[in-house]
Amino acid sequence: MKKAIILLSSAALLLAACAPKQDKAALTASGLNPEDFKSTYNGAPTALYTLTNKAGMEVCITNFGGRIVSLMVPDRDGKLRDVVLGFDKVSDYFPENNASDFGAAIGRYANRINQGRITIDGETYQLPQNNFGHCLHGGPTGWQYQVYEMVEADATHLKLKRFSPDGDNNFPGNVTAYVTYTLTEDNKLDIQYQATTDKATVVNMTNHSYFNLSGAPDTHRIVDDILYVNASNYTPVDETYMTTGEILPVAGTPFDYTTAHLISDNITKDDEQIRFGNGFDHNWVLDTAGDITKPAASLYNIQNGITLTVYTDEPGIQVYSGNFLDGTVKGKKGIVYQQRTGICLETQHYPDSPNKADWPSVVLRPGETYNSHCIFAFTTK
Repeated sequence: MKKAIILLSSAALLLAACAPKQDKAALTASGLNPEDFKSTYNGAPTALYTLTNKAGMEVCITNFGGRIVSLMVPDRDGKLRDVVLGFDKVSDYFPENNASDFGAAIGRYANRINQGRITIDGETYQLPQNNFGHCLHGGPTGWQYQVYEMVEADATHLKLKRFSPDGDNNFPGNVTAYVTYTLTEDNKLDIQYQATTDKATVVNMTNHSYFNLSGAPDTHRIVDDILYVNASNYTPVDETYMTTGEILPVAGTPFDYTTAHLISDNITKDDEQIRFGNGFDHNWVLDTAGDITKPAASLYNIQNGITLTVYTDEPGIQVYSGNFLDGTVKGKKGIVYQQRTGICLETQHYPDSPNKADWPSVVLRPGETYNSHCIFAFTTK
């Protein structure tokens, strides 16, 4: 009997040794664990979706806020670098933990609305005032803090849906919106937005990724990158970051990047607009006339050669230089994000367009479809 027990024990040990080992959770190329993005928020499930192409580029997106979590692109030596800021797990994006806009698909209205008031067809709506008395990025519970529904997903594209009910942050109309991410074989991330409504409302969507093309936000500041903006004019702001209604030439101001040069050349200049914005937090009026084949802006990292070129059919682009990153937020891989760690290039209609009658309209009516198109194209030189 004792011998039988010994034999059985030996057999069990042999089986255990031969059994296939349980694989660790497969990580993305950027080092994310998809399991860390499986959760729920307000009862809706969250997940991580990964897009890849044959060039090795990888884009990871969570449906919480439609956020780009990581974006791996090759540098001039072929080394993949994660060029956006973000967090390692979905719970860090929840507003009760970090009220951030990292990578988000912003809606209903990107940027600021003066005093949170809009008037449509003679009816005035009071929106939340969550930023210096203004409504910023759709209010405190804007779409960046909501779960988008996954509609379609495969290796190269992801389509997300957001239903925003009438009265969502006091905006009128039931709005159904879609954001579709497509990764092309030539290293372009194509983002298309659509929305419809059953009542006249305003819609202005954008992506709020913070780019750091070095892939090393612990050591590199975006002021050392070269910026180009295809815009002869910009919309100045007051001390509360609200557009004044003017459209002024960039010539002779710190906002002249019609010729590419270092961000650091202008961002510290003694200028009222720089003081008001605490750096760049301004809308440039694009010279592209809605032609998506024309570059709207570009960013170039001298050290590794990565170049980001932005194309859009929108009339404006908000350049935000990470002014309020202050070392209190710990992001991916435990890196603390300091001021000017990232830069946002947000394609958009101009801030507070609902209250500027002579600016391009953002009103969406029943029977119409809101469309907006942005391409982030990556190359090296």
